[in-house]
Amino acid sequence: MEETGMNDQKNYPDQDQLNRELAAHICDVLSADIEKTGSASLAVSGGNTPKGLFRCLSMSEISWEKITIVLVDERWVDTQSPDSNERLVREHLAQNAALETLVVGLKTDHQRAEEGLREAQQRISLLTKPFTAVILGMGGDGHTASWFPKAQNLKNLLDPETTDEVAITDPVTAPHKRATLTLSAVLNSREIIVHITGDEKRAVIESAQDNGYPIAAILEQSKTPVTLWWAP
Repeated sequence: MEETGMNDQKNYPDQDQLNRELAAHICDVLSADIEKTGSASLAVSGGNTPKGLFRCLSMSEISWEKITIVLVDERWVDTQSPDSNERLVREHLAQNAALETLVVGLKTDHQRAEEGLREAQQRISLLTKPFTAVILGMGGDGHTASWFPKAQNLKNLLDPETTDEVAITDPVTAPHKRATLTLSAVLNSREIIVHITGDEKRAVIESAQDNGYPIAAILEQSKTPVTLWWAP
């Protein structure tokens, strides 16, 4: 996939091997950051795809008490809702060996997403940057994080020069308003991992730049190394 502009790609015959290899890589970079700076951070996405990866990570014996897990994006729902990314992370990643890791969510106690924006921004602003790594998924419409093609503020979300690390967005084509890291915030990372599975999503990402999908903003930039991790 030379045309995507990604620095590297890792292809595996099945998802189990992908999850094991990716978990090992993530643990290596987290441990290296801890050794160098005393702490590390990992920004993660929700959905079904990363569940197996999260379980692998949760069993890994590394210094989780020195690691902060950050949500890339979040639906504006209660953190106990089945739709909550924070709940998914707590149930699948912050378990077992990773039970002591700090999870920083984007959902606040405010009823309206716009009312909680300032607090969500403050939570992210207080974290040490750059992130050690950011893991992104991708939808069949080419969205990543909560950068949806029909969102009215998509241009602002994808502005690499914005100083806003968190924004509120209405995906239009999906339920719930969202809080999401902006492109600028995601790029403030040592590396970006695009984690997808299936032939359909591979076809989407291969055509992302030609079709102007939001994920193309990650593929086209040269600030932060990007690697695609894929299995059928």
